[in-house]
Amino acid sequence: MQTRDQKYAADAFTKVSKMKGKEREYYENYGSMAHKLPVLIRTAGLAQGLAFVEARGKEAHKQLLVDLSATIGYNSKTELLSQSRQTDLSEYIYLTKQVLDALLWYKRFAQSVLDVDASMGE
Repeated sequence: MQTRDQKYAADAFTKVSKMKGKEREYYENYGSMAHKLPVLIRTAGLAQGLAFVEARGKEAHKQLLVDLSATIGYNSKTELLSQSRQTDLSEYIYLTKQVLDALLWYKRFAQSVLDVDASMGE
């Protein structure tokens, strides 16, 4: 039986590895947002951070939301976004923890697999 962290790591690795087959600019944008989104969530909050990326993000940023949603068990990014806006406080806190825990793996694999850091993909 795998831990939740192991499941997140395996799923994130698979999804990030698939980005390597995309155009360089696309995967740099994806990896860059993997670095920036945790900071955005910590400063603005989960609902605001996710909504900002959805509204203003590039295609690769939105793909990160799709992948992140699947990693933590949602069927779509729309479902995750809706849940982040409508859930009660205790579930919101837990959802924030799940998202940040999964994003840790996306960030690590963006560095190791894609060789992308936060300054790339502007």
